[in-house]
Amino acid sequence: MSISADGKRVKSYNFSVSQSSADPSITIPRLSPRVKDSHKGTYGRALIVAGSRGMSGAAVLCGSACLRGGAGLVQLAVPGEILSIVASGNPCYMTTPLSQDMRGQLRSSAIDELTSIAKDWADVVAIGPGLGQSEAMPGIIAAMVERAVTPLVIDADGLNALAHLNPATWQSHRVPIVLTPHPGEFARLTRRSSDEIRSQREELAVQYAASQNVVLVLKGHGTLVTNGKKTHVNPTGNPGMATGGTGDVLTGLIAALIGQGIEAFDAAVLGTWVHGRAGDLAADHFGQTALIASDLLTYLPAALREVGG
Repeated sequence: MSISADGKRVKSYNFSVSQSSADPSITIPRLSPRVKDSHKGTYGRALIVAGSRGMSGAAVLCGSACLRGGAGLVQLAVPGEILSIVASGNPCYMTTPLSQDMRGQLRSSAIDELTSIAKDWADVVAIGPGLGQSEAMPGIIAAMVERAVTPLVIDADGLNALAHLNPATWQSHRVPIVLTPHPGEFARLTRRSSDEIRSQREELAVQYAASQNVVLVLKGHGTLVTNGKKTHVNPTGNPGMATGGTGDVLTGLIAALIGQGIEAFDAAVLGTWVHGRAGDLAADHFGQTALIASDLLTYLPAALREVGG
């Protein structure tokens, strides 16, 4: 990304690392060198909405990955009771408390708080990791989509909440949206069986992305990235990444790349490649059995350097 004469951020990255196994015309984007006179505002302000009682780690992993992914400023919006835990997880992001219910999950009154922060402060919003499945969540997700003025990355419990909404109610969203489901979450989103998802994985992913006008990252072996027109099969990653929290890392990483001005589909392609590559490097060191999600944070810098970061 570079800075134009009027001071605005302009994306300016190259394409050269490797071709997609699904579409040979797709290559993995490279990050451009940072300009000498840039500052933290140059590289995006990312709002992460995550965590609940017993799931503070999801927020820490997502926020930390967003920082490692190059975001200039990261703010974590979390239920009030876990704020001190999340704040101690990494000194480099900011935190803000939200209204919560008796179970330590977000309540409906958090909607206005969230949408205000998103509108006034953020360049990208990631929502879902560790939020839980409270009764308020579908309404919160619906409001975030309806009122969004910046790109959204929706994962985990955000996807579970989205599955409760009528797909027709949010097809006409005004901002780029990236969804990052695993097969079970995708089955709930599409109201199909797990067997159907397994047998028609690429076909259903492409159909859904096209009908909902989203970028879909369908996780698993050979993670699929599609916007309904272009489809990329990610070549990196290994079975050691089948452990809790790795998806939270991916969500934060994609959000960071979007916040830096990279278009949503390209950010998803680059993010999945870097995420899997970090997992491969971690597995080389720790082995696949011992690999845990926080190991990816350790190896994200090396993976990013391979694409210019």
